[in-house]
Parts: sequence; structure tokens; C-alpha cells
Amino acid sequence: MKVMRNASAGLFIALSFAACSSAKQDPAPKTPTVVPVVIQEDKGWAFESTPFYADEFDYTGKPSADKWGYDTGGGGWGNNELEYYTGGANADVAGGILTIIAKKEAIGGMNYSSARMVSKNGGNTLYGRIEIKAKLPAGTGTWPAIWMLPDDNVYGAWPKSGEIDIMEMVGYDPNNVHFTVHNFLYNGANGKGGNLVIPTASTDYHIYRVDWTPYALRGYYDGALVFTYVNDGGGANAWPYDQKFHLLMNIAVGGNWGGVKGVDDTSFPATMNVDYVRFYKMINK
Repeated sequence: MKVMRNASAGLFIALSFAACSSAKQDPAPKTPTVVPVVIQEDKGWAFESTPFYADEFDYTGKPSADKWGYDTGGGGWGNNELEYYTGGANADVAGGILTIIAKKEAIGGMNYSSARMVSKNGGNTLYGRIEIKAKLPAGTGTWPAIWMLPDDNVYGAWPKSGEIDIMEMVGYDPNNVHFTVHNFLYNGANGKGGNLVIPTASTDYHIYRVDWTPYALRGYYDGALVFTYVNDGGGANAWPYDQKFHLLMNIAVGGNWGGVKGVDDTSFPATMNVDYVRFYKMINK
């Protein structure tokens, strides 16, 4: 090894070493981006007394095409359900009442038919009070639901963009009515909710309602609070409920929940009767 004796050469080597050492140093650490938790305040929002969207079903024939559309088809709907949803053949209006009918019949490769109605033309909202007066079907294998889905799936496909189940009941557990919310953190069997036993759920009309504000989703049955789901301020994973949702009403047959104890074919035809649907605007503060 040849040793460099020249002073200027030594200075060059030292400067070169310093430059290389400086180049190899790690850059200054960056301050991590922190998404602040925005704690919502319950401002005690009220709701208008006149609905901005409603169907009182005070006519005869098929549900109003101006207010209702249909999800159609079979294939299980992600829940191994057994029905085929028709485009209105299983829904009628008479005597001030909407009737959704589930039947035992072979159609579309399935062994049961039913209807899954979807509100349209203004039947959607971001926040508000949604109220439905209904009488539920009875019989093992029935799975009626009155629920809400987002219009645009802003945060991605289910369950990321949320679901609000205003009312669900499975026929093998009669009169035990459930209010549940679903999102990325809590969904399916792990959805967050509460329930109430209504002894006359299938023999009389009851009022199923959600009050939806920036602070919370609150479910009420006949005016009694069943469950409160609070916005924790942590973002869309737990609170995707900052976008417009619309209403769905249907009777499923069988499925992962409704079919746990099989299907009693003597239960059909099974009907869900609806006296009215009403949407009320939240009054901003």
C-alpha cells in the first residue's frame, strides 16, 4: 500500500472523505402526518315536521314508479338467499297499504319469489329522520328488512361505505326485531346494534325509525330508543355515514341468517305490509 505524503494530497483525501461521509448521512426525519380526530358535538338537532319525501300508499295498483324501483335477480345476494327478486310482480298497493309478497314458486333458477324495493327520485338523504310503519311477515325462513345503502359507495364497496338496517327480523326468532349498522370495522355478524321484542310485530303495525345526525345514528321502535351508534370522529372506517343513502324494503327467504333453521314452506305466501314511508329533513344548527 502506497502512503500519500503530500500535504495537499492529504487535504484532498480528507475533504473527499468528509464529502462522502456527508453524502451517506440519513436525511433528517420527516414529521409524520397525523389525521386529527374530530370529536363531534351532539347539538340536539331536530327534524322538520313535514316530510320532504313520502309515500302514503293512498292509491291502488303497483307501487308508484315515480318513487320506487326494484333490485331484481337471484343468485343469493351475497347471503346464500333462496329468492328471486322480481321487477314488481311481488308488490301491490290497495286499501292504503303496500304489500310485499314472498311466494313459493320456481322462477329464475330459484324456488321462491319476492320483491326488493328501492326508493328513487328524491328518496335519499344525508342526515334526517326516516320513518316506516309496517307489519312484518311470520314463518321460519322469512327475513324481512327495511334498510339503507349509500347512493355512490364513496369509500368503496360494501361494507366500506356503510349500511343502516332500520329493521330486520328472522322468522325462526319471531318478534325479536333488530336495528344494526355496518361499516368497515363492524359488519356482518359483528355489526353494531340493538334489538327489541315486539310481541305483535307480525300481527299489528309498528313504527320503525332512524334519526340520523352528524353525531349519531339512533334507532327507535314505536318511539322507544333501541340503539345509539355515535360518530367517534375517527373517519370513514367507522363512520361512512356522511354521504347520501336511500331506502330498501324486502323479504328475503333463507340465507345465512334467515335460513339458519331451514325454511317452512307452509309459511308462504308471506307478506310485509307497509302503511307509510316518510323522510324528514334535519334542521341544521
